[in-house]
Amino acid sequence: MSIWKISATPAEMNRRSGHSLSTYFGIQFTEVGDNYVKATMPVDERLMQPLGIMHGGASCVFAETVGSTAANFCVDIAHYFCVGLDINTNHLRPVRSGELIATARPYHLGKTTQVWSIEIHDREGKLVSVTRLTLSIQTR
Repeated sequence: MSIWKISATPAEMNRRSGHSLSTYFGIQFTEVGDNYVKATMPVDERLMQPLGIMHGGASCVFAETVGSTAANFCVDIAHYFCVGLDINTNHLRPVRSGELIATARPYHLGKTTQVWSIEIHDREGKLVSVTRLTLSIQTR
């Protein structure tokens, strides 16, 4: 059974995310299933910290972008919108270059909150970080 309240496609998610922080980070939505979303993000000099590895905040931006975008496709956007309330990210492996893949799945889709799991892997399938994102559902 699909969790989406409105038509969720990678093209529509990319359109909605255009001209925002996700554009600067190069985040692209690539796949939408019945209960998940996938996106990619390149790791390059824009995302590095002085030690030559990706800044941990970049993982948080990636996770929150994917999770909050997905969350907003799970509500009737004529009446509601979702915004981040809490984010917890565990950084498990450093990344120096390449492309990352985030997969977001809901734990909870409630009337006033949503809680999402976002796993970020590298192209070899190694787990880079795990995030739990809680969103508040607001009335327009």
